[in-house]
Amino acid sequence: EGHIWGSMRRTAFTLGSGLLLLVAFWNSVTWHLQRFWGASGYFWQAQWERLLSTFEGKEWILYILGATQVPTLLFWSFSGLLLVVDTTGKPNFISRYRIQLGKNEPVDPVKLRQSIRTVLFNQYLISFPVLVFLYPILKLWGDPCRRELPTFHWFLLELALFTLIEEVMFYYSHRILHHPRFYKKIHKKHHEWTAPIGVIALYAHPIEHVASNMLPAMVGPIVMGSHLSSMTMWFSLALIITIISHCGYHLPFLPSPEFHDYHHLKFNQCYGVLGVLDHLHGTDTVFKQTKSYERHILLLGFTPLSESIPDPPKKTE
Repeated sequence: EGHIWGSMRRTAFTLGSGLLLLVAFWNSVTWHLQRFWGASGYFWQAQWERLLSTFEGKEWILYILGATQVPTLLFWSFSGLLLVVDTTGKPNFISRYRIQLGKNEPVDPVKLRQSIRTVLFNQYLISFPVLVFLYPILKLWGDPCRRELPTFHWFLLELALFTLIEEVMFYYSHRILHHPRFYKKIHKKHHEWTAPIGVIALYAHPIEHVASNMLPAMVGPIVMGSHLSSMTMWFSLALIITIISHCGYHLPFLPSPEFHDYHHLKFNQCYGVLGVLDHLHGTDTVFKQTKSYERHILLLGFTPLSESIPDPPKKTE
Protein backbone atom coordinates (compact mmCIF):
# COMPACT_ATOMS: atom_id res chain seq x y z
CA GLU A 1 0.00 0.00 0.00
CA GLY A 2 1.31 3.38 -0.95
CA HIS A 3 4.32 1.70 -2.58
CA ILE A 4 4.32 4.09 -5.54
CA TRP A 5 4.52 7.09 -3.22
CA GLY A 6 7.13 5.38 -1.07
CA SER A 7 9.24 4.68 -4.14
CA MET A 8 8.89 8.25 -5.35
CA ARG A 9 9.78 9.60 -1.89
CA ARG A 10 12.87 7.42 -1.73
CA THR A 11 13.90 8.56 -5.20
CA ALA A 12 13.27 12.22 -4.38
CA PHE A 13 15.18 11.89 -1.09
CA THR A 14 18.17 10.20 -2.73
CA LEU A 15 18.39 12.58 -5.69
CA GLY A 16 17.60 15.59 -3.51
CA SER A 17 20.29 14.71 -0.97
CA GLY A 18 22.85 14.22 -3.71
CA LEU A 19 21.95 17.52 -5.35
CA LEU A 20 22.09 19.39 -2.03
CA LEU A 21 25.56 17.97 -1.39
CA LEU A 22 26.57 18.97 -4.90
CA VAL A 23 25.32 22.53 -4.36
CA ALA A 24 27.11 22.72 -1.00
CA PHE A 25 30.32 21.39 -2.55
CA TRP A 26 29.99 23.73 -5.52
CA ASN A 27 29.45 26.79 -3.33
CA SER A 28 32.18 25.79 -0.87
CA VAL A 29 34.81 25.21 -3.54
CA THR A 30 33.93 28.45 -5.31
CA TRP A 31 34.05 30.43 -2.04
CA HIS A 32 37.44 29.05 -1.06
CA LEU A 33 38.85 29.71 -4.50
CA GLN A 34 37.54 33.27 -4.36
CA ARG A 35 38.94 33.68 -0.86
CA PHE A 36 42.42 32.29 -1.36
CA TRP A 37 43.16 32.52 -5.07
CA GLY A 38 40.95 35.37 -6.14
CA ALA A 39 39.06 33.23 -8.65
CA SER A 40 35.97 34.76 -10.17
CA GLY A 41 32.43 33.76 -9.25
CA TYR A 42 32.24 32.02 -12.63
CA PHE A 43 34.95 29.53 -11.70
CA TRP A 44 33.43 26.51 -13.45
CA GLN A 45 32.63 28.49 -16.59
CA ALA A 46 36.22 29.72 -16.64
CA GLN A 47 37.56 26.18 -16.30
CA TRP A 48 35.33 24.98 -19.12
CA GLU A 49 36.48 27.82 -21.38
CA ARG A 50 40.07 26.89 -20.56
CA LEU A 51 39.36 23.32 -21.66
CA LEU A 52 37.77 24.58 -24.87
CA SER A 53 40.82 26.70 -25.53
CA THR A 54 43.12 23.72 -24.96
CA PHE A 55 41.12 21.52 -27.34
CA GLU A 56 40.27 24.25 -29.86
CA GLY A 57 39.57 22.65 -33.20
CA LYS A 58 39.58 19.22 -31.58
CA GLU A 59 36.46 19.44 -29.43
CA TRP A 60 35.61 15.87 -30.44
CA ILE A 61 38.47 14.70 -28.19
CA LEU A 62 36.92 16.60 -25.29
CA TYR A 63 33.57 15.00 -26.10
CA ILE A 64 35.08 11.48 -26.12
CA LEU A 65 36.83 12.07 -22.80
CA GLY A 66 33.69 13.42 -21.14
CA ALA A 67 31.11 11.05 -22.63
CA THR A 68 33.11 7.83 -22.44
CA GLN A 69 36.33 7.93 -20.43
CA VAL A 70 35.22 9.83 -17.32
CA PRO A 71 32.16 7.57 -16.73
CA THR A 72 34.30 4.49 -17.50
CA LEU A 73 36.96 5.58 -15.00
CA LEU A 74 34.30 6.05 -12.32
CA PHE A 75 32.76 2.68 -13.20
CA TRP A 76 36.01 0.78 -12.69
CA SER A 77 37.03 2.79 -9.63
CA PHE A 78 33.79 2.04 -7.79
CA SER A 79 33.30 -1.52 -9.01
CA GLY A 80 37.01 -2.18 -8.40
CA LEU A 81 36.63 -1.31 -4.73
CA LEU A 82 33.70 -3.69 -4.49
CA LEU A 83 35.69 -6.38 -6.31
CA VAL A 84 38.28 -6.29 -3.53
CA VAL A 85 35.54 -7.26 -1.06
CA ASP A 86 34.04 -9.82 -3.44
CA THR A 87 37.35 -11.60 -4.04
CA THR A 88 38.96 -11.33 -0.59
CA GLY A 89 36.03 -10.97 1.83
CA LYS A 90 37.85 -8.00 3.35
CA PRO A 91 37.25 -5.64 4.99
CA ASN A 92 34.99 -7.90 7.03
CA PHE A 93 32.60 -5.15 8.11
CA ILE A 94 31.44 -4.64 4.50
CA SER A 95 30.76 -8.36 4.07
CA ARG A 96 28.22 -8.07 6.89
CA TYR A 97 25.99 -6.06 4.54
CA ARG A 98 25.75 -8.83 1.94
CA ILE A 99 22.15 -9.31 0.75
CA GLN A 100 22.25 -12.96 -0.32
CA LEU A 101 24.15 -14.52 2.57
CA GLY A 102 26.51 -17.32 1.64
CA LYS A 103 26.69 -16.32 -2.04
CA ASN A 104 29.91 -15.13 -3.73
CA GLU A 105 32.01 -15.82 -0.64
CA PRO A 106 34.38 -15.60 -2.43
CA VAL A 107 33.28 -14.99 -6.00
CA ASP A 108 34.08 -17.64 -8.61
CA PRO A 109 37.33 -16.39 -10.28
CA VAL A 110 36.70 -18.14 -13.62
CA LYS A 111 33.19 -16.73 -13.88
CA LEU A 112 34.48 -13.31 -12.82
CA ARG A 113 37.21 -13.20 -15.49
CA GLN A 114 34.71 -14.14 -18.18
CA SER A 115 32.35 -11.40 -17.00
CA ILE A 116 35.09 -8.75 -16.93
CA ARG A 117 36.06 -9.61 -20.52
CA THR A 118 32.43 -9.18 -21.60
CA VAL A 119 32.13 -5.85 -19.76
CA LEU A 120 35.29 -4.53 -21.42
CA PHE A 121 34.00 -5.71 -24.81
CA ASN A 122 30.71 -3.86 -24.24
CA GLN A 123 32.43 -0.70 -23.10
CA TYR A 124 35.13 -0.39 -25.76
CA LEU A 125 33.73 -2.24 -28.78
CA ILE A 126 30.05 -1.31 -28.35
CA SER A 127 29.59 1.84 -26.22
CA PHE A 128 32.68 3.68 -27.44
CA PRO A 129 31.94 3.43 -31.21
CA VAL A 130 28.24 4.22 -30.68
CA LEU A 131 29.03 7.38 -28.70
CA VAL A 132 31.65 8.45 -31.25
CA PHE A 133 29.12 7.95 -34.05
CA LEU A 134 26.62 10.00 -32.04
CA TYR A 135 28.85 13.09 -31.93
CA PRO A 136 28.08 14.52 -35.41
CA ILE A 137 24.35 13.94 -34.76
CA LEU A 138 24.59 15.87 -31.49
CA LYS A 139 26.50 18.64 -33.27
CA LEU A 140 23.56 19.12 -35.63
CA TRP A 141 20.96 19.07 -32.85
CA GLY A 142 22.87 21.17 -30.32
CA ASP A 143 26.64 21.33 -29.97
CA PRO A 144 27.53 19.40 -26.76
CA CYS A 145 30.77 21.40 -26.51
CA ARG A 146 29.17 24.85 -26.79
CA ARG A 147 30.84 27.59 -24.79
CA GLU A 148 28.12 28.37 -22.24
CA LEU A 149 27.59 25.85 -19.44
CA PRO A 150 23.98 25.02 -18.51
CA THR A 151 22.60 26.63 -15.38
CA PHE A 152 22.21 24.43 -12.34
CA HIS A 153 18.42 24.79 -12.51
CA TRP A 154 18.42 23.64 -16.14
CA PHE A 155 20.53 20.63 -15.19
CA LEU A 156 17.99 19.75 -12.49
CA LEU A 157 15.24 19.77 -15.12
CA GLU A 158 17.38 17.64 -17.43
CA LEU A 159 18.13 15.17 -14.64
CA ALA A 160 14.43 14.75 -13.88
CA LEU A 161 13.62 14.12 -17.55
CA PHE A 162 16.58 11.78 -18.01
CA THR A 163 15.43 9.74 -15.01
CA LEU A 164 11.85 9.52 -16.27
CA ILE A 165 12.89 8.51 -19.80
CA GLU A 166 15.30 5.90 -18.47
CA GLU A 167 12.66 4.39 -16.18
CA VAL A 168 10.15 4.00 -19.01
CA MET A 169 12.60 2.73 -21.62
CA PHE A 170 14.47 0.39 -19.29
CA TYR A 171 11.31 -1.15 -17.85
CA TYR A 172 9.73 -2.02 -21.20
CA SER A 173 12.95 -3.08 -22.93
CA HIS A 174 13.76 -5.23 -19.91
CA ARG A 175 10.34 -6.90 -19.93
CA ILE A 176 10.64 -7.58 -23.66
CA LEU A 177 13.99 -9.27 -23.04
CA HIS A 178 12.26 -11.58 -20.56
CA HIS A 179 9.92 -12.83 -23.30
CA PRO A 180 10.82 -16.50 -24.01
CA ARG A 181 11.71 -15.58 -27.58
CA PHE A 182 14.49 -13.25 -26.41
CA TYR A 183 15.39 -14.50 -22.95
CA LYS A 184 17.25 -17.69 -23.87
CA LYS A 185 19.33 -16.16 -26.68
CA ILE A 186 19.97 -12.69 -25.20
CA HIS A 187 18.99 -11.87 -21.62
CA LYS A 188 19.89 -15.19 -20.01
CA LYS A 189 23.55 -14.15 -20.16
CA HIS A 190 22.98 -11.33 -17.65
CA HIS A 191 20.99 -13.66 -15.38
CA GLU A 192 23.82 -16.14 -15.07
CA TRP A 193 24.49 -14.15 -11.90
CA THR A 194 21.56 -14.95 -9.58
CA ALA A 195 23.53 -13.18 -6.84
CA PRO A 196 24.93 -10.13 -8.68
CA ILE A 197 28.10 -8.17 -8.00
CA GLY A 198 28.87 -4.60 -9.01
CA VAL A 199 31.01 -5.24 -12.06
CA ILE A 200 28.33 -7.33 -13.81
CA ALA A 201 26.13 -4.25 -14.14
CA LEU A 202 27.30 -4.17 -17.79
CA TYR A 203 27.64 -7.94 -18.23
CA ALA A 204 25.17 -8.54 -21.03
CA HIS A 205 24.69 -9.71 -24.61
CA PRO A 206 25.68 -6.90 -27.04
CA ILE A 207 22.07 -6.51 -28.21
CA GLU A 208 20.88 -6.10 -24.63
CA HIS A 209 23.73 -3.71 -23.88
CA VAL A 210 22.58 -1.37 -26.66
CA ALA A 211 18.81 -1.78 -26.23
CA SER A 212 18.53 -1.85 -22.45
CA ASN A 213 21.73 -0.33 -21.06
CA MET A 214 22.69 2.39 -23.54
CA LEU A 215 19.51 3.65 -25.21
CA PRO A 216 17.53 4.40 -22.01
CA ALA A 217 20.43 6.55 -20.79
CA MET A 218 21.22 8.18 -24.15
CA VAL A 219 17.77 9.19 -25.40
CA GLY A 220 17.30 11.93 -22.76
CA PRO A 221 20.50 13.86 -23.62
CA ILE A 222 19.79 13.45 -27.36
CA VAL A 223 16.23 14.81 -27.04
CA MET A 224 17.35 17.70 -24.83
CA GLY A 225 20.39 18.56 -26.95
CA SER A 226 22.37 18.45 -23.72
CA HIS A 227 25.72 20.02 -22.96
CA LEU A 228 28.69 17.67 -22.52
CA SER A 229 28.84 18.56 -18.81
CA SER A 230 25.25 17.34 -18.33
CA MET A 231 25.97 14.19 -20.33
CA THR A 232 29.10 13.39 -18.32
CA MET A 233 27.30 13.89 -15.01
CA TRP A 234 24.28 11.84 -16.12
CA PHE A 235 26.23 8.92 -17.60
CA SER A 236 28.43 8.80 -14.51
CA LEU A 237 25.44 8.91 -12.16
CA ALA A 238 23.58 6.26 -14.14
CA LEU A 239 26.60 3.93 -14.01
CA ILE A 240 27.09 4.45 -10.27
CA ILE A 241 23.41 3.72 -9.61
CA THR A 242 23.46 0.54 -11.69
CA ILE A 243 26.61 -0.64 -9.90
CA ILE A 244 24.87 -0.08 -6.55
CA SER A 245 21.80 -1.95 -7.82
CA HIS A 246 23.98 -4.95 -8.70
CA CYS A 247 26.58 -4.76 -5.94
CA GLY A 248 25.02 -7.38 -3.64
CA TYR A 249 25.56 -5.26 -0.52
CA HIS A 250 22.98 -3.07 1.22
CA LEU A 251 25.43 -0.44 2.43
CA PRO A 252 24.67 2.46 4.79
CA PHE A 253 23.65 5.80 3.26
CA LEU A 254 23.49 4.43 -0.31
CA PRO A 255 20.34 3.70 -2.34
CA SER A 256 18.84 0.29 -1.59
CA PRO A 257 19.80 -2.48 -4.05
CA GLU A 258 17.20 -4.91 -2.64
CA PHE A 259 14.77 -4.30 -5.53
CA HIS A 260 17.06 -5.32 -8.38
CA ASP A 261 18.85 -7.95 -6.33
CA TYR A 262 15.47 -9.65 -5.87
CA HIS A 263 14.98 -9.53 -9.64
CA HIS A 264 18.20 -11.50 -10.13
CA LEU A 265 17.09 -13.98 -7.50
CA LYS A 266 13.54 -14.58 -8.82
CA PHE A 267 13.72 -13.42 -12.50
CA ASN A 268 10.03 -12.46 -12.88
CA GLN A 269 9.68 -9.54 -10.45
CA CYS A 270 11.01 -5.98 -10.22
CA TYR A 271 11.87 -5.08 -13.83
CA GLY A 272 12.28 -1.33 -13.46
CA VAL A 273 14.69 1.07 -11.78
CA LEU A 274 12.49 3.16 -9.50
CA GLY A 275 9.65 0.66 -9.02
CA VAL A 276 6.89 3.01 -10.24
CA LEU A 277 6.07 1.04 -13.40
CA ASP A 278 6.38 -2.25 -11.53
CA HIS A 279 3.67 -1.01 -9.18
CA LEU A 280 1.44 0.09 -12.05
CA HIS A 281 1.89 -3.21 -13.90
CA GLY A 282 1.74 -5.41 -10.80
CA THR A 283 5.20 -6.87 -11.38
CA ASP A 284 6.26 -6.37 -7.78
CA THR A 285 3.36 -8.09 -5.95
CA VAL A 286 5.45 -11.07 -4.80
CA PHE A 287 8.34 -8.80 -3.84
CA LYS A 288 6.01 -6.78 -1.60
CA GLN A 289 5.27 -9.88 0.46
CA THR A 290 8.91 -10.54 1.30
CA LYS A 291 11.40 -9.39 3.91
CA SER A 292 13.44 -7.99 1.04
CA TYR A 293 10.67 -5.45 0.49
CA GLU A 294 10.78 -4.46 4.18
CA ARG A 295 14.54 -4.01 3.82
CA HIS A 296 14.15 -1.91 0.66
CA ILE A 297 14.86 1.33 2.48
CA LEU A 298 17.75 3.75 2.84
CA LEU A 299 19.94 2.39 5.64
CA LEU A 300 20.68 5.32 7.94
CA GLY A 301 22.60 3.36 10.57
CA PHE A 302 25.37 0.76 10.69
CA THR A 303 23.40 -2.31 11.75
CA PRO A 304 22.91 -4.52 8.66
CA LEU A 305 19.26 -4.82 7.69
CA SER A 306 19.71 -8.58 7.39
CA GLU A 307 20.15 -8.49 11.18
CA SER A 308 17.48 -5.95 12.11
CA ILE A 309 14.95 -7.40 9.63
CA PRO A 310 16.01 -11.05 9.34
CA ASP A 311 14.44 -13.60 7.03
CA PRO A 312 11.91 -15.90 8.71
CA PRO A 313 13.41 -19.20 9.89
CA LYS A 314 13.23 -21.96 7.32
CA LYS A 315 10.63 -24.62 8.02
CA THR A 316 12.01 -28.04 8.92
CA GLU A 317 10.19 -31.31 8.45
